[in-house]
Amino acid sequence: MALKAAMAVTGAILVLYLIAHMYGNLKIFSGQEAFDGYAHSLRELGYPMLPESGFLWIFRVVLLASVLIHAYAAVMLWRRANKARPAAQRYQVKKKVDRTYASYTMRYGGVLIALFVVFHILHLTTNDIAPGGASDSPYERLVNGFQPEFWYVTLFYVLSVIAVGLHLRHGIWSALATLGANRSSRQGKLNAVAVGIALIVTVGFLLPPLAVTFGLVS
Repeated sequence: MALKAAMAVTGAILVLYLIAHMYGNLKIFSGQEAFDGYAHSLRELGYPMLPESGFLWIFRVVLLASVLIHAYAAVMLWRRANKARPAAQRYQVKKKVDRTYASYTMRYGGVLIALFVVFHILHLTTNDIAPGGASDSPYERLVNGFQPEFWYVTLFYVLSVIAVGLHLRHGIWSALATLGANRSSRQGKLNAVAVGIALIVTVGFLLPPLAVTFGLVS
């Protein structure tokens, strides 16, 4: 139960972060000044009580801890489930489908997301990977990196964000079940909530790179 609760709590932290990050990304449609200004304001949060970028580093530590705890809990629960399942046990068709969906969404999708996060940081945060050219401007880094000639970067981003959406949908549903909210009378509404949040986050993250690739933002 403690592992499931840890997954639910850390998952909630990660969902809130994704929504906040999505909000910041969408500022690209307000132009370079607004986008770069927002990025700069994040570095000044808590100043002068905290040093410049102090809040960001605290938040990064919390976020990293959440990711590690979330991943650890997921692996441990998966191992426990495998040990508890008899080797000869067979599943009905629906359970097989559900189990396959969960496996690909939460485990294999999680691996893709982890690789994407590393690439995303190196690309748009540290500027170590710079298709289209490095820049001190967050706006220019994003616009440079998703130009049509770098379609493979956009494709990787799209696939990864879709994986995030599938992970979210299943994760939110599982978290609600863990917290006891997933009762039979509420299943329809809770499923709609899980799907709705996943769709909003997925579309919100896909809009900026696709807008750049298709020339709507330059």
